[in-house]
Amino acid sequence: MMETLIAELPKVELHLHIEGTLEPELVFALARRNRIALPWGSVEALRSAYQFTDLQSFLDLYYQNAAVLCTAQDFYDLTLAYLERCHQERIVHTEIFFDPQTHTARGIPFSVVMEGLMGALEEGLRRWQISSRLILCFLRHLSEESAWQTLAEAEPWLDRLHGVGLDSGERGNPPEKFARVFERVREIGLPVVAHAGEEGPADYIWQSMELLKVRRIDHGVRAIDDPALLEVLARTRLPLTVCPLSNLRLQVVKQMSDHPMRELLERGLCVTVNSDDPAYFGGYLTANYRALVEGLSLRAEQVVQLALNGVEASWMSDEQKRRWSEQILNVARTHGVGNL
Repeated sequence: MMETLIAELPKVELHLHIEGTLEPELVFALARRNRIALPWGSVEALRSAYQFTDLQSFLDLYYQNAAVLCTAQDFYDLTLAYLERCHQERIVHTEIFFDPQTHTARGIPFSVVMEGLMGALEEGLRRWQISSRLILCFLRHLSEESAWQTLAEAEPWLDRLHGVGLDSGERGNPPEKFARVFERVREIGLPVVAHAGEEGPADYIWQSMELLKVRRIDHGVRAIDDPALLEVLARTRLPLTVCPLSNLRLQVVKQMSDHPMRELLERGLCVTVNSDDPAYFGGYLTANYRALVEGLSLRAEQVVQLALNGVEASWMSDEQKRRWSEQILNVARTHGVGNL
């Protein structure tokens, strides 16, 4: 019953790095197309390299693989493959991160990235009615100056961007490092999100809230360490975009039964389920729901609440939110789920 419920629920994804959907098969296909030599002899050899000890060990491989993305068609193919997966998994709305610095540092123009991403998002809406938002992320291991330069490159595209985020390795790169550039982002009128409290401490969540004035916290699981922060997050319903399989594969938690998601949900926080970099972490959105159910013995009511939280935390229109919330509740009722 639970498997069918998860499959049938309309779902929203709010923490998805499009470069992190680059499956090994597509890595090899794009390498052939762009005549790029790879250090792995086969798809299987590349997939076997997906053994990570922490965030940085993942990022090293992630940036290496991204080198096969060279043309607008490459970015289009990457994004459309993810949207097809969304269609298969009943993901009706997605808010996608991309990392322009990963590509502009290799000489790929910002416009090439945007043309490919936008073309695929438009096709996904036309073909499968999947709505989307696009969020530019600054790489926090780079300098504030690099973030400023990226914001300048984004200027011609600002009307097609829906927000700005902060990602990459937290260690030694606190949110306060980017306070000034995010102040400018807010002046422009774009909402702000930030990765915080994954490998970094709960203090990084406070910094993101107080200095960057974020609309959502990406990850945020270290909030469990700070009772005062938990109270604020529960009271304000500031969303956390949690990525369970990512947390497991990067050893933020040792086993899924250790994950704080159930406690965060039961404390009244607006926690949502997401897949982060699913090509690397062993599962797209449905697999993340399934892992939580199996690892934390979630009840059907809690699964439905997580789906509703995704809608609440999204940047969809109020009308879209009402419609999808109603559809989620309709599916829940057909499965005999009450007490919501």
